[in-house]
Amino acid sequence: MGWEALRQWDEDAVRIEPLTGGVANDVWSVRVRGQIAVGRLGSRSDDDLAWETELLQHLDRAGMIVPVPIPTADGRLFADGLVVMKYIEGGPPKTGSDWRRVADTLRKLHGLTKGWPQRPGWKSSIDLLHAEAGTRVNLAAMPPEGVTRCRAAWARLIGRQTCVVHSNPSNPGNIRMTADRVALIDWDESHVDVPDLDLVLPDNAADLDADAYDVAAQASAAWEATVCWQDDYAVRRLAEVRAV
Repeated sequence: MGWEALRQWDEDAVRIEPLTGGVANDVWSVRVRGQIAVGRLGSRSDDDLAWETELLQHLDRAGMIVPVPIPTADGRLFADGLVVMKYIEGGPPKTGSDWRRVADTLRKLHGLTKGWPQRPGWKSSIDLLHAEAGTRVNLAAMPPEGVTRCRAAWARLIGRQTCVVHSNPSNPGNIRMTADRVALIDWDESHVDVPDLDLVLPDNAADLDADAYDVAAQASAAWEATVCWQDDYAVRRLAEVRAV
């Protein structure tokens, strides 16, 4: 159906302009019921979108600032691959203090989602020690030596408790800050994994000790190499993953 699905929110709803940052989805600012919102159209399954929208509602109820899904006129949280979410004002983190506030927000996310079920079709970094594929990850497409190095990095995470990770919080474009709150946007790659993957932030804003930072940085580089393989960014990230 495409963007025609927007009429399921409001017969007079309109798209305004495309927003940057979307890779797997078509993301636009929209006007729904007289309010500016964000529409994201993609090809994710209903099960996948149900997982994400239920997560966002849970975090909103717990006091986190997230792009809460706006229901359709008949109460659904998504329709025909389209999700419409609250627009969040704010700017990216710029200072060390800003990034420390981001780290605190991520730790709140992790604490609120211990034991959360895995996103349908996804695998965690620990799962990929044995599995070869999950959603955007296909280890069979990578050089075998690179897979060995990635798995060695992830093996250092064995035994850690899992929770929901945002999966790309070090990108300033995924943060909307004001003086009194921090919001996380773009939850398209969120899934259940080890929280260390979220805590590799500029200037070690999460205040990890040297060993913990090394474990997290290696595991994160391995994850980004596999989930993005095989563009230039993924190749650069794989080069950062050393043999252990």
